[in-house]
Amino acid sequence: MTASEEMKDPQQETAVENSEADELSDEVEVLQQQLATAEKKAEENWEKFLRAQAEMENLRRRMARELENAQKYSLEKFAKELLSVVDSLELGLQASVETDDVEKIREGVELTLKQMLTVLERFNITPIDPTGEKFDPEFHQAMATEPVKGVEPDTVVKVFQKGYLLNDRLIRPALVVVAKPPEGEQHIDEQA
Repeated sequence: MTASEEMKDPQQETAVENSEADELSDEVEVLQQQLATAEKKAEENWEKFLRAQAEMENLRRRMARELENAQKYSLEKFAKELLSVVDSLELGLQASVETDDVEKIREGVELTLKQMLTVLERFNITPIDPTGEKFDPEFHQAMATEPVKGVEPDTVVKVFQKGYLLNDRLIRPALVVVAKPPEGEQHIDEQA
């Protein structure tokens, strides 16, 4: 031991040790408070996470249910509109039994067709009647070709069955007859 160490008072050493212990105790207390605050915040965040996860699961279930219903009942409005056409057809059939007036029956069928076309139009279903138009394989299906004088080759000359578009998307092509050059005539493209 050195002389300076021997000269230290034991009370002074105890006071220093107590002071250091108090400081350490204060630091531990502060750290414990910080830990308690962090644990509380972590618990709050965990609760928020669980609530958010439950909300997301409920949202997923609700969206799945709504999608299922949308698919299941998507045609409901269209079907309701078609019922009036069915009613008209039934009335027409009943009237055809009760009368021999072909003109009235034809008139009833025309009105029913007009009613049906109105329903289709309401749902953006439009007919394709390409008579006189250039043949387009994206919208027309050629059933036959026919030599026709005075008509440009690859022009639609007859429509067996109209095609239909749903919101500008093809749902059925038009079945058509396409003009070809009459026998003995050559198409300009074929000469080249």
